[in-house]
Amino acid sequence: VLYYLEVRQVFLDPKLSLKKLSEMIETNQTYLSNVVNRYFGCHLKDLVNTYRVEYAKELLRSGKCSLEELPGRCGFLSRSTFYAAFSKLVGVSPKRYLLYEQRTDLSEPIDYV
Repeated sequence: VLYYLEVRQVFLDPKLSLKKLSEMIETNQTYLSNVVNRYFGCHLKDLVNTYRVEYAKELLRSGKCSLEELPGRCGFLSRSTFYAAFSKLVGVSPKRYLLYEQRTDLSEPIDYV
């Protein structure tokens, strides 16, 4: 499961489902669901959204993606689902997160080494 999420980044597929991932891993849906619940303590949807939001945070910090294109680049089908997941996991909206990150970067001392 970690290989497919972290290396193959299947979470970027907006149509990723329990069925689709279980077929990739060559196991059944019930087994996969039980593994995710036991080892990650959540449902597959929540696990996938966590990876998507972490990826969104990376894109925001790097400046490689605008707020408008962010949901699609991170595997979300809709902007509202993205904003809901991001706010739930991070505690603030993507825009507020971006403003905070920019402010933090500006206040850090410059390392000339």
